[in-house]
Amino acid sequence: MKLSLCMIVKNEAATLPKCLNSVQGVVDEIIILDTGSRDRTPHIAQEFGAKVYHFQWCNDFSAARNAALQYVTGDWILVLDADETLSPSIVPQIMSAIQSEEYLLISLVRQEVGAEQSPYSLVSRLFRNHPQIHFQRPYHALVDDSVSAILTQEPQWQIGYLQGVAILHKGYQKSAIAQNNKYAKAQTTMEAFVASHPDDPYVCSKLGALYVQTGKIDQGMNLLLRGLNLATGIYHDIDVKGTQSGNSIRQGIKPAAENYEIIYELHYHLGIAQSHLQNTQRAIFHYQAAIKLPIYPMLKLGAYNNLGNLLKASGDFNGAKIAYETALKIDPNFVMGHYNLGMIFKTLGLFTDAIACYQTAIRCNPNYAPAYQNLGVVQLKVGNVPASLTAFQNAILLYEQQHSEEANRLRQGLREMGLIKS
Repeated sequence: MKLSLCMIVKNEAATLPKCLNSVQGVVDEIIILDTGSRDRTPHIAQEFGAKVYHFQWCNDFSAARNAALQYVTGDWILVLDADETLSPSIVPQIMSAIQSEEYLLISLVRQEVGAEQSPYSLVSRLFRNHPQIHFQRPYHALVDDSVSAILTQEPQWQIGYLQGVAILHKGYQKSAIAQNNKYAKAQTTMEAFVASHPDDPYVCSKLGALYVQTGKIDQGMNLLLRGLNLATGIYHDIDVKGTQSGNSIRQGIKPAAENYEIIYELHYHLGIAQSHLQNTQRAIFHYQAAIKLPIYPMLKLGAYNNLGNLLKASGDFNGAKIAYETALKIDPNFVMGHYNLGMIFKTLGLFTDAIACYQTAIRCNPNYAPAYQNLGVVQLKVGNVPASLTAFQNAILLYEQQHSEEANRLRQGLREMGLIKS
């Protein structure tokens, strides 16, 4: 089976080489659709042997992605963005999966590098070169709707997913978002779409989450609740202040299996919104509803982590501990899980356990300054001053690299305690 990489790009000279390096020897063809680069992006693509085509940008990601699909000649298509790389460990699974006869689409686990809240998502990025598969929606373009339509007509196909992280993504880091003005672009595009497609729960979820993230809590809550009603068939009569007047079932409708991930996101972001409004019990309700859904467990890490934070803040340390430990059973490398579990142990005075948690968090992410800082605190509590100072110094160095005022605050605190002189 021939595997083609299919991408749309614009001014990606800084990130494209790493992306294309990650698929060397994996794909048989590279199709690049450039949407108006002014840097060396097209030339870099050609240096990697890509076939480069050009497309006039029309503020519609689906239009561009569908145009790129027209040039693909392979039996299977892998879709990446320039700020993503393919994990080498997933390659054997990909090679095996595309040899199978039954799959139409293979979902891949994507890791958001540097994310503290929801580090994983399941993305539909590996699929057969089927003439009816196409992208929809101008932003957050997906092939899922077209795949569902094909399955109703051609039931012999199946959808599968691969175990383990397949794609590493850096595009949601704060610096990348600010540099590319992603929030403003996304909001403009999605607002236009939702105006003409008010019954699309997926866009309600994405735009509602964006509103919440940018401080428009009431707008976000209303859109997220609308999406939840549409996706579940249950009227959630909850106003933006967090009071609940009851739920009613609409004609006994049950959510389709493919809606569960959307429902998870809606509950998850409603939990965040309710937390902003300090409606702790409503936030807990949404996180608990999210983690009960039958979806890929790694997708639930954000809900478990946020649930643990709320339970901790409300004094339910045992409940918080269970939430963090459950997250770590799903992903033993979940940095925030180890860190937050360490915070629980520190609060309970279980300093040895806290030290172990912080050290594990550091092993998972050696650049995580708060873990070093709290390790320093706990080492000081147990009387290990040299280890404490080492941890504090590491925290200061990392904070300085991250341009944080926390470095100065921590250094001043150590001076006041007489632990350092300058």
